[in-house]
Amino acid sequence: MRCGRLSTPPTRLAGVPEPYDPLTDPAPAHDVRAVLRIRAFRRLWIAFGLSSLGDWIGLLALTAMAKAFAGDDYQAANFAIGGVLFLRVLPALVMGPVAGWIADRLDRRWTMILGDLIRAAFFVSIPIVGTLTWVLVATVLIEIVSLIWGPAKDASVPNLIPRHRLEAANQISLITTYGTALPAAAIFTAITLVSRWAGDFAIDLAVYVNAATFVVSALAIVSVSEIGRAIHDHEDHPTLWRTMVEGWSYVTGTPVVRGLVVGISGAFAAGAVVIGLGRTYVEGLGAGDPGYGVLFGAVFGGLALGMGFAPRIFSGLSRRRLFAAGLVGSGICLAGLALIQQIEIATMIAILLGFCAGGSWVSGYTLLGLEVPDAVRGRTFAFVQSAVRTVLAVTLAIAPFAAGAIGRHTWTISGHSATYNGASMTMLAAAVLAGVIGLLAWRQMDDRPGVPFWRDVRRSFGKTRGDYPSVGLFIALEGGEGAGKSTQSALLVKWLEEQGQQVLLTREPGATELGKTLRQIVLDPATGDISHRAEALLYAADKAEHVDSVIKPALKAGAVVITDRYVDSALAYQGSGRDLDLSDVERVNRWATDDLRPNLTILLDLPPKRGLGRFTERDRIEAQSDEFHERVRNAFLELAAAEPQYYLVLDATQDREEIAKQIRGRLQPILPRVSL
Repeated sequence: MRCGRLSTPPTRLAGVPEPYDPLTDPAPAHDVRAVLRIRAFRRLWIAFGLSSLGDWIGLLALTAMAKAFAGDDYQAANFAIGGVLFLRVLPALVMGPVAGWIADRLDRRWTMILGDLIRAAFFVSIPIVGTLTWVLVATVLIEIVSLIWGPAKDASVPNLIPRHRLEAANQISLITTYGTALPAAAIFTAITLVSRWAGDFAIDLAVYVNAATFVVSALAIVSVSEIGRAIHDHEDHPTLWRTMVEGWSYVTGTPVVRGLVVGISGAFAAGAVVIGLGRTYVEGLGAGDPGYGVLFGAVFGGLALGMGFAPRIFSGLSRRRLFAAGLVGSGICLAGLALIQQIEIATMIAILLGFCAGGSWVSGYTLLGLEVPDAVRGRTFAFVQSAVRTVLAVTLAIAPFAAGAIGRHTWTISGHSATYNGASMTMLAAAVLAGVIGLLAWRQMDDRPGVPFWRDVRRSFGKTRGDYPSVGLFIALEGGEGAGKSTQSALLVKWLEEQGQQVLLTREPGATELGKTLRQIVLDPATGDISHRAEALLYAADKAEHVDSVIKPALKAGAVVITDRYVDSALAYQGSGRDLDLSDVERVNRWATDDLRPNLTILLDLPPKRGLGRFTERDRIEAQSDEFHERVRNAFLELAAAEPQYYLVLDATQDREEIAKQIRGRLQPILPRVSL
């Protein structure tokens, strides 16, 4: 073990707590608790959560109010609700780029404070004026203010947290955005149930509660003094039309990205159909406003659950398969919702619908970040956002009008009658469309042809969470042959020792006496052909001895352990390269290593032909076919894409000093503290 020079740490006054430093917090980069320990972000998150809660309560209250103004006329009710929903989306289509430009030039903190207070004032005015016209006008004005408030919040977050925790902060924001729909639905339902005796005042009360959430949010932002005016140079914000034109050529010319954009839009459309038709749909079930609140909360609660947990639950599915499966699942659930005539069962189906749509949505956005080159990524995301807004506007506008045009119909078969309204039949048509989009996405994007879907699903439930060290730091370097792992390991050891860290550099196979013997067997060309399962078991035996006798003792002593290859190599080489059942290979290796996993895996990605060209002589593994090494490379990338919070993927064609710089930048915030 290589040890840096240590000295006695400085003495602190008794009873005085050490101030929290987010840059030196040893928690993993994806740990949301570490993000919430940052005081400024935590207060902004509280304010953001209250604003999101107010937005959802406002949506429920205004659609219910529009229905009340329309009276018992089925068509008029659908048209009134469709008008409110369409006008909530319309400002984003027209004002999106302008709102971002405005937010970038104002003091962000005061923009958010005044934005919350203005929205509260508008909501208070709606019951006082008491007309459908003012509901529609106020909806547009509130959305314009929200369009400026949102970019001000988003632009403030990176200035409040360390760069390596930005992904976790975005995850918190995403789940808060959609997760607050559930408590909003509960509050709305409770208000309408408790005050049903008050008639229309129950909806007015919900609007006043909504206004109060914005006032409290403004007060919370007052205390976040770290938020200020933007200090960077202003960027030229393109118009919506220019953004769509620039993104269109790339999107339409790339099959995978085209499938992603269509699929993401389809996922949003599936949820929008339920929200747009929900109020008249529950009316047909005799559930009224409380039923609407329950259905609304079920859809968005399921959406938050899907975004937060679907990738973890179905970790055996590649992101592409999860994306397409979520779309098909959304269509099936939407069809079930259209045919069911009981609010209790409809609520359970709505949760599942939201879960499928949420899983597809988050997988699609992650894939866009991985699949789209950096040079066109900004325009592509802008195109996706514009496409989603357009789909939402069209869906929210057309669906209620289509339902109103269809009206109510009763069918009698063998003496049994069933009544279905336009909302149910429109949902059924949308379900068919969502299913077709999902199947097309599956055919175009399936990255595991020939592998049964249900086998991947079963594999998901056989995986374990893993044991990530809390003492010391465990780093693995992975990659194909000739990627530069040995070079980067040596540079990393030198830098860590300069930082005063205790460092252990090790490798697989061959770091123990037993490992040296096993290495000779598996790499020596003289060994010849051996059973693929036997080879996998030999590598697993090396790992078991390596972890127990080398890695665990060093971690227990607080060292930074760097291993040249670990379990990912077994999964890539023996699982994918040898085409063994990946779940079997993983199960054996997790058992052999006691499920110990690296805090960070650094993947050096290099085209196989370029890496193998660096060798004049090849060992038994290096001598495998080009197809073998291509499968290995793809397997490494898929492992990294499945759990990006634990990986740093680097282009190994870069200069070695540039690669080393990126590695140091990623590791600096998570290194163990060194006593001075």
